[in-house]
Amino acid sequence: MSLVAEAFVSQIAATEPWPENATLYQQLRGEQILLSDNAASLAVQAFLQMCNLPVKVVCRANAEYMSPSGKVPFIHVGNQVVSELGPIVQFVKAKGHSLSDGLDEVQKAEMKAYMELVNNMLLTAELYLQWCDEATVGEITIARYGSPYPWPLNHILAYQKQWEVKRKMKAIGWGNKTLDQVLEDVDQCCQALSQRLGTQPYFFNKQPTELDALVFGHLYTILTTQLTSDELSEKSWDVTQKGVCLFL
Repeated sequence: MSLVAEAFVSQIAATEPWPENATLYQQLRGEQILLSDNAASLAVQAFLQMCNLPVKVVCRANAEYMSPSGKVPFIHVGNQVVSELGPIVQFVKAKGHSLSDGLDEVQKAEMKAYMELVNNMLLTAELYLQWCDEATVGEITIARYGSPYPWPLNHILAYQKQWEVKRKMKAIGWGNKTLDQVLEDVDQCCQALSQRLGTQPYFFNKQPTELDALVFGHLYTILTTQLTSDELSEKSWDVTQKGVCLFL
């Protein structure tokens, strides 16, 4: 199918009503999914709930390999498969559901900037902690990531993923960072979010936006995930005590 034909089919599908059997896929919740993927999945679930769109969560050991982008979560709606929060927000908007339509252009630009901040700092810090902090890698990551698979495949897949993440960290300038430096970045990110939130229940106006869903997904997961230390959750606590905690 040509790109033009694919775009046409996607446009037609996007205008169809949201079905009752929409499905969200992620890794196994209890024993496999890692901090960053759990946060991403929860952010999408929160966003869809804010839009009053029903979705069934299905856990699959190979969800990462089922995803068209190689990342979770992804949703299956009708004959469409869409992965990650940004594309899902656009897909949902094409169906007539948007949390940010009430914002003016300046507010929309500001919202996107804060979402980039969360992705560039919190998400990257989560990935760093999972795959670059030796204590976390040894005690948590390797065992969880490869848990559905037999030896030696479980270790092969885990070390392959670790190599991919470390290569990404090196490419973005995080390769030589220490854990303390990463935690300082998290602290600065959370301070910026806390200042923007102020005493409001939501980041913009009196209704939640996709930024609220994104921040909630990450902060809730950080606070409820058992790690080798509490340093990451301590950095996130200030902003969580404010409006975002309304979703907890």
